Amino acid sequence: MTALTGPLPKLGERHVQDLFALNIALQLFDGVATYQGLRLGWREANPLLVASFEQLGVMNSLLLFKACACAFILLLHRYQQHASVPLALLFVAGIHLFLSFLPWSAKFAWFALSLGG
Repeated sequence: MTALTGPLPKLGERHVQDLFALNIALQLFDGVATYQGLRLGWREANPLLVASFEQLGVMNSLLLFKACACAFILLLHRYQQHASVPLALLFVAGIHLFLSFLPWSAKFAWFALSLGG
């Protein structure tokens, strides 16, 4: 078997703890970045969240969505002995890295640079 088709290496408990902490941190970042971005007049890309803003308001929607996401991550962590959980935590972190952390970071970096020039 090649490295691409072989079994995934088993992650130790410490790695699962790190993935858990990373996921929670990414959720917190996303909530704060979304709130601050909206305050600056930027738009949210998630249509479910946008629809919720209209029904519940921005703060309530963000708290609800982030609480549900953190509860899901906590549930995954609770069952970390299952072989698929580390991969699921890695997948969720990757999704948030590419769909939240990087885009929001780029927007805030651009904003900060535009203030200085």
